[in-house]
Amino acid sequence: MEKGLISVDRWADGSQAYFLTHLHADHTEGLSSTWAKAPIFCSRITAKLFPFKFPNFNLSLLHVLDLGSWHSLSLLLPSSGSKVTVQVMAIDAHHCPGAVMFLFRGEFGCMLNTGDFRWEINGERAKLGREMLLNALKDDVVDVLYLDNTYCNPSYQFPLRDVAAQQIVDIIASHPDHDIVIGINTLGKEDLLLHIANALNIKIWVWPERLQTMHLLGYHDVFTTDTSLTRVRAIPRYSFSINTLEGLNTMHPTIGIIPSGLPWVAKPFEGDGKLFDSLLTSRYNRRKESSRDGKQNDKTNGNLRSVKRFHKYIYSVEYSDHSSYPEIEEFIKLVQPINMKGIVSSSSCYVDPLYYFGRICGINQPSPEFLHQHQKLGRGYTDMKKKRKRVGSLGFHLNRVTVMRRGRRGVKLDENECSD
Repeated sequence: MEKGLISVDRWADGSQAYFLTHLHADHTEGLSSTWAKAPIFCSRITAKLFPFKFPNFNLSLLHVLDLGSWHSLSLLLPSSGSKVTVQVMAIDAHHCPGAVMFLFRGEFGCMLNTGDFRWEINGERAKLGREMLLNALKDDVVDVLYLDNTYCNPSYQFPLRDVAAQQIVDIIASHPDHDIVIGINTLGKEDLLLHIANALNIKIWVWPERLQTMHLLGYHDVFTTDTSLTRVRAIPRYSFSINTLEGLNTMHPTIGIIPSGLPWVAKPFEGDGKLFDSLLTSRYNRRKESSRDGKQNDKTNGNLRSVKRFHKYIYSVEYSDHSSYPEIEEFIKLVQPINMKGIVSSSSCYVDPLYYFGRICGINQPSPEFLHQHQKLGRGYTDMKKKRKRVGSLGFHLNRVTVMRRGRRGVKLDENECSD
């Protein structure tokens, strides 16, 4: 596609149409309430949340793309000034409310940008997304796939989100006398909180701004700002720290839970007690024994390995809103692109998707020299000079994926900016 036509999650000058995959801060860097450059296209949910994030924005510049429908744009080729038609479809990215992938087609060919996405195999929503994508592609061949390669490494293999959500429910249920704090961002993890509320028949506390977001999303009866109504609180990620948990425990027994695909620390907590008490351990054992045909089933036994205790007050559960390595592979096999590029610059934790999946596209695996060079520079992006370790408010070293994700997009290195 010729430069100067469209931009996806990039807000520099020079494009005729801009596309926003979702409202996480690392995708809106450079966008502000005073935006006046060109129209912005997004999903209906993103458009609903947009004025809350960008007050006084000129909403006439915001254009809604309904999921699963083709929309045509008439643009001008910068090189010749002649008209060109670009067709675009928004497809559910299963990442956070409003998050979509964009499928483009025209004289330039066919391109798919996933934005941040989670491509789970099971579930009705995943089935609908798969059917929508396949119906949209039909006989088209994806020339270039712009892929969320956040966890493009075989070491990242997460349980399904409903499995991880149940693990969190089990942790909460096994601590009936404790207050619970869960670290989340300003958008995302709504399904997790709803799962907890429904499973335990409770309300969940959120901070006032988060409550406004919940109401905009249509959740009016589950969340509260009254701490006396519940022992489970969803707090901003930036305020979730060891110091916070230690302070809370001077007043009342409290545990913290981090739902994240990111490995927050290098070494788990080594305490005197077991990770779970007898209630939780026996529950997982019962699930394993009752699995069909005597075979282990991750969905029923909870994949206990993905739950870690990194501090006497803190549990980490691999609840991720980004695709795991096997899911990325499954997605690439489905799409069968001719070429692909990662939308997240690389670090030592993950590499260009061509390194692992180029064979699926009919591209030879890059050489070790290519991999080494790619890790140094990041394919297609600027030199990443800030590869030093960062220590965040948790008191832990931040995973380098987090640092590089934020560094590539030029956002502040704060926990609350991470979408995991």
